[in-house]
Formats: sequence, C-alpha cells, structure tokens
Amino acid sequence: MTLRFLFSAALVMSSTSFAVAASGGIVAPGATLQQAGSGYAFTEGPAADKRGNVYFTDQPNDRILKWSVDGTIATFLTPCGRSNGLCVDHHGAILACADEHNQLWRIDKNGKSTVLVKDYQGKLLDGPNDVWERPDGGVYFTDPWYQRPYWHRGPEEQSTQGVYYLSPKGDLTRVADDMTTPNGIIGTADGKTLYVADIGASKTYAYDIDKDGSLKNKRLFCSMGSDGMTIDDHGDVYLTGRGVTVFDSTGKQIDHIDVPQGWTANICFAGKKHDKLFITASSSVYTIQTTVHGVGSQ
Repeated sequence: MTLRFLFSAALVMSSTSFAVAASGGIVAPGATLQQAGSGYAFTEGPAADKRGNVYFTDQPNDRILKWSVDGTIATFLTPCGRSNGLCVDHHGAILACADEHNQLWRIDKNGKSTVLVKDYQGKLLDGPNDVWERPDGGVYFTDPWYQRPYWHRGPEEQSTQGVYYLSPKGDLTRVADDMTTPNGIIGTADGKTLYVADIGASKTYAYDIDKDGSLKNKRLFCSMGSDGMTIDDHGDVYLTGRGVTVFDSTGKQIDHIDVPQGWTANICFAGKKHDKLFITASSSVYTIQTTVHGVGSQ
C-alpha cells in the first residue's frame, strides 16, 4: 500500500461544553467536558506524545489525526492500514494496530510505516486492536476477532483470541489465550502490572509481568469490560464503553464521567502537563481537565 503523509489544517477545538456527572474527585473543580472535534465516522486509539499532543484514528475513514495542545486537529496520515489502537513508543514513533491486513505497524514522525508483526506461527492474526509499550520497549497487544467488511481473507486462522508480547528483539509470543474477546490494554509506569479487558466476558484482569514478557498471577480486577483503557499517576485505571468509569488500583470504582455519545471507545491523558483526559467517542472527540496526571507518554 502506498502511504501519503499529510499535515493539513482541519478542525479546531469546539466551544461546545457538557455538564459532567462525576463526584470522585478526578475531574477538576468546575471543569466541563469540551467537544474538541466532531464529524468523524468512528474515533479510536488516542495516544499522547511526550508534549501532550494526541494521535487518534478515524478508523472507517482509514486515517490518523493529530490533536495539538493548541486545540487544532489535522490529518497526520491517510491511508493508515485501517489503524485502530495506537501507542506512542519511547522513540516518539506510533505503534499502530493496522487491522486492514491484521498487522502491527511502527509509523515514524514522517509517516513512514514499518510492519513489525504480520502473523503468528505462520498464520494470520485475528486483528490487532489495542497496544501498550512497557518501559524497556517490549510491546503487548490484544488480538480479538471482529469481522471487518474490508477484509479479503478466509476464516479465523488463530486457535484463540489472544494477547501477544513482542520483545525488544522482535520475538513474538502469545502470553494469554483464555479470554473471550480481549480488547483494552494498559500497563503501569513501572512495567510490573498489565491490565487487559475481556470485553466479551465483561471482565478486566490484572497480571504480573515477568522480565521475559510472560504474564503470571492473573486476577480479576473488576467486573466490567472495556474498549480502551488508560491509567493515571495514582494508579487509577480508566475503562470505557458507556462513558468513562474510573477504578482505583484495588479495583474499586471511584468515579464516572458521562459522555454524550452512544459509545465511548478509548481514552488517554493529554495536554502540556498530561492533566487532561482526551476521549474518543463515536463521531466526536472530547477533553476535560483533571486533578490527576497521566504517566509516561500514554
């Protein structure tokens, strides 16, 4: 596929704001949900760079967009392999779940893509969906089976909908194979704990991460699945679906943020201080000021 790198002015931050039903102290006093952009087919995959700019996808329209800290939005890359979930790695490149051909890509700052993963043991992946990089550069991604209308392939080739680990040396292993539909994924800043949402089972699990990338001590974190996930500097975990639901590190719900869309797909921290939530929800994207901060470049 030929890729075109674009960086043209598009949308600016909307002045539309919405009241927020939240009481747990995550949202800054007096803050309201701000519509940062609208008119998309379906937004997904927000990932912030170290400066607080956010890359997100409009997956049905096969493009990655960039929200800058000044509130402007521009197209970054189109086509983009039908990218879904994104993560900005420690080099500032984008890791993209490019599910048009069931691959994991690395996209540099100039929009040049490299295929990191194209199969597992010689068989096509189901469709990489969400991705997280741990501090040493190892990468975890979920691989659920969501039949896409643009696929030109046969039936599912993998024996399970799994979670995979790509080592810094490029070795790929399946590290979880007992979920119904793994989707959202996020890890702690110290790289010791991984959270994976099994959206098909309405559960989210926590794992301990071994140095070799394997996972152990699987335990139920909360009885809620999630499309996308993020984490703050207090260790609170943010799940999406019907708005945003926040759990502390013990799995206790501590907050909820209503979003005026039928589905909230994903979330990350944004802004110069990483103290704004950036929310992708159906045809729009939103921001809201918080009392907490994101970690790393999530």
